[in-house]
Amino acid sequence: MKLTVESVNLDGRSSERLQLRARDVLEFAKPVTWFPPMWAYMCGAVASGQATGAGWPKLVLGIVLAGPLVCGTSQMINDWCDRHVDALNEPNRVIPSGRIPGRWGMWLAVIFAGLSLAVSALLGPVGFVATIVALILAWMYSARPFRLKENGWLGNLACGITYEGLAWVTGAAVAAGGVLPPTGSLLLALCFSIGAHGIMTLNDFKALDGDRIAGVGSLPVRLGPDLAARVACATMLGAQLAALVLLASWGRLPQAAVYGVLVAVQVPLMRRLLSDPKALAPWYNTTGVLLFVSGMLLCAFAAAGVGA
Repeated sequence: MKLTVESVNLDGRSSERLQLRARDVLEFAKPVTWFPPMWAYMCGAVASGQATGAGWPKLVLGIVLAGPLVCGTSQMINDWCDRHVDALNEPNRVIPSGRIPGRWGMWLAVIFAGLSLAVSALLGPVGFVATIVALILAWMYSARPFRLKENGWLGNLACGITYEGLAWVTGAAVAAGGVLPPTGSLLLALCFSIGAHGIMTLNDFKALDGDRIAGVGSLPVRLGPDLAARVACATMLGAQLAALVLLASWGRLPQAAVYGVLVAVQVPLMRRLLSDPKALAPWYNTTGVLLFVSGMLLCAFAAAGVGA
C-alpha cells in the first residue's frame, strides 16, 4: 500500500509526488522492538489477577498501545533525531536511504503520538497519563536539549522504566480498574526495569563504532566492550535475584524454585557472552534474554497468586 502526497506550487501546478510505502512506515516503527513493552504490559495485567474475563478487550487494546503505538512512536522519534548518526551506522534505514524523505519522519512521529494519545484515552485516566509519561520520556531520550541516550546510564534507565516498569504498572492498573498495583507488583516492576537496563546496554553493542564516531556515550563507548558487558550481566542478574527473593518472601517456593533455575541457566550463557561481548551480544539477546522475559511471566503469576 502506498500513500501519495503532492506538494503544490503557488501557481497551482504539482511540483513533487511523494509515495510513502506501508512497508517502509512499518520498518520505521521497528516491530522487532515492540515485544518488551507488550510483554511487560501483559505481565502487569497477569500480576493483577484480573487479566481474564470481561476485561480482555482492554487487555488487547493496552498491548497494542504499548507496542505498535507508543513503542513505535518512540522508535520514530529516535530515528528522526538520529538520522545523521544512522547515516554512519545503518545507512540502509528508511530515513538515510531516502525511503522516508524530507521531514516526513518527524510528521509520522507526530501522527503516531496523536494516535497513541487517542487510543490511550479509551483505557481511562491511568492509561492516558501513562502514555503521556511514556511519550515525554521518548522525547527526552532522543531529542535535545535532554537527549538522554548520550549518557548510557540515564538513557538505558529511561528505556528500562518505559519498556518494562511503566508498561507493567499500567497493565496492572488498567486490569484492576484504575487502582494502583500493590507493593509487591510495583517491586517486581522495579526489578525488571533495572534488569532491562542491562539488556539495553547489550543492544548498544550493535552501534558501537558509529556511536563512538558520533560522540554518543553509550556504556560500550564509555566503559569499553568488556566492562560494559560485565555491568550489563551484573545488572540483569542482580535484578532477577531481587525478584527471586520477593517470590521466596511471599512463600511461593515452587515458583521460586523454577525461577531460580531460569536465572541459574543464564550464568553460563553470560560467561560465554563475556568471552567476546561485541560479537556475542546479538546471540545473548536471543538466548539469555528469552529466559529473562520467561521469568517475568512466572513472577507475574506468582504475584497474582498472593495478591502481591
